[in-house]
Amino acid sequence: MSCVVSMERIVFLTGVPGVGKTTVLMKIVEELEEKGFSIGGVVSQEVREGGLRVGFRIVDLDTKREGWLAHLNRKKGPRIGRYGVCLDDLEDVGVQAIQDAIQRSDIVVIDEVGPMELLSQAFRKAVVQALNGDKPVLGIIHHRASDPLIAEIRSREDAAIIQVTRDNRERLPALITAEILERLFRGQ
Repeated sequence: MSCVVSMERIVFLTGVPGVGKTTVLMKIVEELEEKGFSIGGVVSQEVREGGLRVGFRIVDLDTKREGWLAHLNRKKGPRIGRYGVCLDDLEDVGVQAIQDAIQRSDIVVIDEVGPMELLSQAFRKAVVQALNGDKPVLGIIHHRASDPLIAEIRSREDAAIIQVTRDNRERLPALITAEILERLFRGQ
């Protein structure tokens, strides 16, 4: 597995819940930041209270602004499973982070393109804008969600979809980082 992403501009990780996709993504972000690249975009973080998952926070990688993506106790707005989705925070924090990264960062991060996020038309539009831009995009797509945007990401010729597993998750950050660095130093 010497050329894991085959020099694609867009790299999306996928895999079953809990396998470590966001951990892999954040290790790549850390390595790229250590090399001096500016990273922007949005990441999701699971929130637990007393061992129980109560929701998901979204964080702007550049400004560190946070908001709720979804919470068990959220009563208004759309629901995905047990969670109420907070479209206001998704758009105020998450969409804004993606748009800012497209304008100001070397690399755009989108964690994740999944059922909750896809409820927002503004989020969809920001993802498409990043995909159609010229900067490297590093993200996560939901492993089994069926949506035209996810199908488009999977079918793009300039995108690599990498399955994160328990067997490869430790070595993926270094391999993917090396490929992204090679592409960046090549001048895209």
